[in-house]
Amino acid sequence: MNQQLIEQIVGEVMAQLGNVEQVFPNDSIPVAVSARHVHLSPQHVEALFGKGYELTKRADLSQPNQFAANETVVIAGPKGSIERVRVLGPARSLTQAEVSWTDAMKLGLKPPLRESGDIEGSEAFTIIGPKGSLFLEEGLIIAQAHIHMTPNDATRLDVQNGEFVTVEVDGIRPIAFRNVKIRVSERYRLEMHIDTDEANAGLISKGANGRLLKAGESCSQAKVDTRKLEEKTNDHSNLYFQKKLLSMDDIKEWKAKEIIVEKGTIITALARDTARELGISISFRK
Repeated sequence: MNQQLIEQIVGEVMAQLGNVEQVFPNDSIPVAVSARHVHLSPQHVEALFGKGYELTKRADLSQPNQFAANETVVIAGPKGSIERVRVLGPARSLTQAEVSWTDAMKLGLKPPLRESGDIEGSEAFTIIGPKGSLFLEEGLIIAQAHIHMTPNDATRLDVQNGEFVTVEVDGIRPIAFRNVKIRVSERYRLEMHIDTDEANAGLISKGANGRLLKAGESCSQAKVDTRKLEEKTNDHSNLYFQKKLLSMDDIKEWKAKEIIVEKGTIITALARDTARELGISISFRK
């Protein structure tokens, strides 16, 4: 029998024997795929679903006291929207939406890669519910891959809260995830969270397990400051168009796949058509 399947069965049996901490052998890390979802503050729950409204539980999540709610919302950006985005409960102090890069492209937005809860200066977006809508100046992120674990897990695996590690997942398309952040709390259950783009890259499905690599077992595992990486990614100085008129010829000579124009710039119809044909996006400078 496949070793990964054996470990999964053992873990499930252990969990069903009572309210004991689930144990995974050696350096095995259960992997969960986190689809797009929204966390709402109590005030925003009422704004979207009505005064006095409270989220209702649809199903428990793997992390203790967390649940998928029956409620869903629409999230929207300048290029499109995504319907039936699941709300997770209970309500939190801050509202945030976590999407994949593929989702972000559909919305026409550029959310930063962030740890959940770190939304300061993140992307603006719109949330639409059955009773109202909200435009939020920040709150849309792509969640950084991370591992939830208890202090006992951290001791067993010889890692610390805030540390960055590499996790390998075997399968049809073996893949290694680097710069995975360790998050330790008594409230957690051992589990690595990745988004749908990351799962698709490795053909990862439910029930997969990864292997946490210790120092010396792989190449450099340098920690990444996602804020500095974000600043580098958001350096659009070579994408700005300075003229007051954007023509078809300007588009044809443009070397990048994005062009940012100043507000008030005139964009000809042929320029828009040519940009669409060449896959060049046009946006206005914020």
